[in-house]
Amino acid sequence: MSEVARVGVHGAQRARARMVERLREQGVRDERVLAALLHVPRHLFVEEALASRAYEDTALPLGLQQTISQPFVVARMLELLLAGRESLGKTLEVGTGCGYQAAVMASLASDVYSVERLRLLLDRARANLRHLRLPNVRLKHADGSVGLKDAAPFDTIIVAAAAPKVPPALVEQLAEGGRLILPVGMAEQVLVLIERTVRGPKETRLSPVRFVPLLPGTE
Repeated sequence: MSEVARVGVHGAQRARARMVERLREQGVRDERVLAALLHVPRHLFVEEALASRAYEDTALPLGLQQTISQPFVVARMLELLLAGRESLGKTLEVGTGCGYQAAVMASLASDVYSVERLRLLLDRARANLRHLRLPNVRLKHADGSVGLKDAAPFDTIIVAAAAPKVPPALVEQLAEGGRLILPVGMAEQVLVLIERTVRGPKETRLSPVRFVPLLPGTE
């Protein structure tokens, strides 16, 4: 039995609270982001064998060569996207994974459209999210590298996999004033924030990161 299972719901809440305090100590300042992370039970989104490590500040394997992102990276990306804004607005997530980040964003966005290229992983995310009953989260089996044209434009786009270069389709699907954040690069990756302004896209390169690669197509 995992540590989280042994200590029960209250123990998991305490572990989550400690995770949030560590994020605060690491410099995450947006209380809306911290509250969202405090609310979502991360241990329900990882393999049972890894549940005792759910609140460590580390990425964890999901199988299928995918990972659940490090809590600090999730928090930092969301904080950058929210800076100076009341909400994420209408949001596209590329790379649903296990569904954890979509669950965190549900309280920060008006609508979350999350696409995943691996059907097996998407089915797992649906199962993980079902018990949370989040009416503003929509999942779709699709190639995220081309965005989700039918639902565009988006106020926010967040990509949970590294692209060799910024996909033009994602920039095109940003609403005016919208923001896109994604890791870019192959051997060396960097977090890139793109803002769509009246003068065109404005790109800001941020910190080094490590994500799985963004692959085209669906499986």
